Amino acid sequence: MVEEIPPEELKEKLENGEDVQVVDIRSEPEYERGHVPGAINVPMNELPSRIDEYDWGDEVVVACPIGQSSIQAARLIGSYEDVDADAVASMAGGYREWEYDLESGSESDT
Repeated sequence: MVEEIPPEELKEKLENGEDVQVVDIRSEPEYERGHVPGAINVPMNELPSRIDEYDWGDEVVVACPIGQSSIQAARLIGSYEDVDADAVASMAGGYREWEYDLESGSESDT
């Protein structure tokens, strides 16, 4: 069972400087329009082939548009041999529920 973490709890952890690795599984254009501050972008369709490219942190939170595919992605990351499955969570409600500032990947359209 994948734990779900509310967006407000994730925001608090990030503000407190906790070592949380946020993985945004949306497409690159969606990610560049705005993402959770500090998130890395690994689109869901690329995740299986790129999972071993990363040193997964002690706490990993996966974010997607509505909090559904992030559960599957969290399961996948948690099944990787170098990852503690209990340390991988999904952001509940996804970006639909994230009410805070987003970091954008490209400032060229200002």
